[in-house]
Amino acid sequence: MDAPQLISRNPARPPGSRYPRPDAASADRTPAGRHLLRVRAIAELMPAGAATSHASAAVLHRLPVRAPRFDRVHLTRKTSNGGCMGGQIVMHSAEFAPDEVTIVNGIRVTTPPRTVIDIARWEGFEQAVIVGDAALHRGLTTADELREHLRRAEHRPGYRKAAQVISFLDGRSECVGESRSRVAMHRAGLPAPELQAFVLTEAGEPVGPVDFLFDDLGVIGEFDRKDHSHNGLPQSAAAGHVTDAELRAMGWSVVRWTWDDLDDPDELPQLLRTAATTGPRRGSWRATPRT
Repeated sequence: MDAPQLISRNPARPPGSRYPRPDAASADRTPAGRHLLRVRAIAELMPAGAATSHASAAVLHRLPVRAPRFDRVHLTRKTSNGGCMGGQIVMHSAEFAPDEVTIVNGIRVTTPPRTVIDIARWEGFEQAVIVGDAALHRGLTTADELREHLRRAEHRPGYRKAAQVISFLDGRSECVGESRSRVAMHRAGLPAPELQAFVLTEAGEPVGPVDFLFDDLGVIGEFDRKDHSHNGLPQSAAAGHVTDAELRAMGWSVVRWTWDDLDDPDELPQLLRTAATTGPRRGSWRATPRT
């Protein structure tokens, strides 16, 4: 194995110590868990100089990946004849900087920022946003790190796709459903909402946070997560949010939607446009800084 390539992002810590480790207790009960078992099996036979990458790296870092991406394990290493695809493995051909590979549970894997960039170059826009938002929200990477890793990928295939993704990512998205909602709004040409803004009374007291706030439309949107889990990773319900009645009393229109509404790309934008209001409002709101 090419050990010099497998150093930690922080040499003062054990390799991979910055990143949370997967919970193996129920690993084989979900699509992501079953993929993780496959990754572990293939890791034992991993070619020298290779690292788990792309969607497989996202699973190792506990980032959300949609089930159709679990059919093959993704690896990356520098080869002279380009990438290849086999029955169980997709081998990507690319180089690594020393700070782009770490170790998670004994498995060589691309770091979260490198993983986000690879997925942004390789996958569709929605999947890349889901992964990137989650990485930012969980503190696995920062906007500055992503911009630096994007710069390094300037001459690789998919750079322009990745640049569009990186400019759109927002760590204030708290779950997969919120990221998918943002993509649906963006594709429909709606104005970008404020995320996790605090609604304030006329006296300036915070009433509570809301998922999406459209100031120009007079609309507040709430994604109803209920008890849904994604890839076996529970999406905990938001607590302490202001009630719909309180918001309506302040002059806001309130729209709620669920996972089913996101399956129709036209459903959510139509709900939001229909709810738009120009009536008077009481109080104000305060933005939450973007991460």
